[in-house]
Amino acid sequence: MQVKLFVGNLSWSVGDAELTEIFAGHGEVQSARVINDRDTGRSRGFGFVEIETQDVTALIQATDGYEIDGRNLRVNQAEEKPASGRNSGGRGGYGGRRDRY
Repeated sequence: MQVKLFVGNLSWSVGDAELTEIFAGHGEVQSARVINDRDTGRSRGFGFVEIETQDVTALIQATDGYEIDGRNLRVNQAEEKPASGRNSGGRGGYGGRRDRY
Protein backbone atom coordinates (compact mmCIF):
# COMPACT_ATOMS: atom_id res chain seq x y z
CA MET A 1 0.00 0.00 0.00
CA GLN A 2 1.15 3.54 -0.65
CA VAL A 3 1.52 5.81 2.37
CA LYS A 4 2.53 9.42 2.85
CA LEU A 5 4.96 10.12 5.66
CA PHE A 6 5.84 13.35 7.40
CA VAL A 7 9.58 13.57 8.10
CA GLY A 8 10.62 16.24 10.57
CA ASN A 9 13.80 17.47 12.26
CA LEU A 10 15.74 17.37 8.99
CA SER A 11 19.19 18.90 8.81
CA TRP A 12 19.37 21.98 6.57
CA SER A 13 21.74 20.11 4.25
CA VAL A 14 19.28 17.30 3.43
CA GLY A 15 17.68 17.56 0.00
CA ASP A 16 15.19 15.50 -1.97
CA ALA A 17 17.84 13.00 -3.15
CA GLU A 18 19.13 12.33 0.38
CA LEU A 19 15.58 11.90 1.64
CA THR A 20 14.93 9.35 -1.11
CA GLU A 21 18.12 7.44 -0.16
CA ILE A 22 17.09 7.22 3.49
CA PHE A 23 13.80 5.53 2.63
CA ALA A 24 14.84 3.54 -0.48
CA GLY A 25 15.86 0.50 1.57
CA HIS A 26 12.38 0.27 3.12
CA GLY A 27 10.18 0.22 0.02
CA GLU A 28 9.64 1.77 -3.39
CA VAL A 29 9.83 5.55 -2.95
CA GLN A 30 7.26 7.27 -5.18
CA SER A 31 8.31 10.79 -4.18
CA ALA A 32 10.44 12.52 -1.56
CA ARG A 33 10.29 16.26 -1.12
CA VAL A 34 11.96 18.58 1.36
CA ILE A 35 9.85 21.70 1.92
CA ASN A 36 11.65 24.99 1.31
CA ASP A 37 10.83 28.51 2.48
CA ARG A 38 9.22 30.58 -0.30
CA ASP A 39 11.22 33.71 0.40
CA THR A 40 14.69 32.35 1.20
CA GLY A 41 14.64 29.01 -0.64
CA ARG A 42 16.18 27.44 2.47
CA SER A 43 14.91 24.13 3.86
CA ARG A 44 12.20 24.45 6.50
CA GLY A 45 13.50 21.30 8.22
CA PHE A 46 10.75 18.91 7.19
CA GLY A 47 9.49 17.01 4.19
CA PHE A 48 7.15 14.34 2.87
CA VAL A 49 7.81 10.89 1.47
CA GLU A 50 5.33 8.81 -0.50
CA ILE A 51 6.38 5.18 -0.40
CA GLU A 52 5.00 1.76 -1.28
CA THR A 53 5.18 -0.55 1.77
CA GLN A 54 3.42 -3.54 3.27
CA ASP A 55 3.91 -2.57 6.95
CA VAL A 56 3.62 1.13 7.81
CA THR A 57 4.32 0.57 11.51
CA ALA A 58 7.57 -1.31 10.83
CA LEU A 59 8.65 1.37 8.35
CA ILE A 60 8.06 4.16 10.86
CA GLN A 61 9.86 2.24 13.63
CA ALA A 62 12.84 1.63 11.33
CA THR A 63 13.22 5.27 10.27
CA ASP A 64 11.99 7.30 13.27
CA GLY A 65 15.07 8.41 15.19
CA TYR A 66 17.43 7.72 12.26
CA GLU A 67 20.40 10.05 12.70
CA ILE A 68 21.60 12.21 9.83
CA ASP A 69 24.03 15.11 10.28
CA GLY A 70 23.66 14.88 14.07
CA ARG A 71 19.86 15.14 14.05
CA ASN A 72 17.34 12.39 14.75
CA LEU A 73 14.49 12.21 12.25
CA ARG A 74 10.89 12.33 13.42
CA VAL A 75 8.75 10.15 11.15
CA ASN A 76 4.95 9.94 11.31
CA GLN A 77 2.17 9.08 8.94
CA ALA A 78 1.14 12.37 7.32
CA GLU A 79 -2.26 13.82 8.12
CA GLU A 80 -4.37 15.15 5.28
CA LYS A 81 -4.41 18.93 5.01
CA PRO A 82 -7.84 20.38 5.79
CA ALA A 83 -9.77 21.71 2.82
CA SER A 84 -9.55 25.43 2.23
CA GLY A 85 -11.97 27.78 0.63
CA ARG A 86 -15.23 29.48 1.42
CA ASN A 87 -17.21 26.32 2.12
CA SER A 88 -14.65 24.66 4.37
CA GLY A 89 -16.35 25.76 7.58
CA GLY A 90 -13.48 28.05 8.61
CA ARG A 91 -14.01 31.72 9.27
CA GLY A 92 -11.12 32.88 7.14
CA GLY A 93 -9.38 36.19 7.45
CA TYR A 94 -11.89 38.40 5.68
CA GLY A 95 -13.37 41.49 7.16
CA GLY A 96 -13.87 42.13 10.81
CA ARG A 97 -16.19 43.95 13.14
CA ARG A 98 -17.78 46.99 11.61
CA ASP A 99 -19.30 48.44 14.75
CA ARG A 100 -16.03 49.70 16.25
CA TYR A 101 -16.31 53.38 15.30
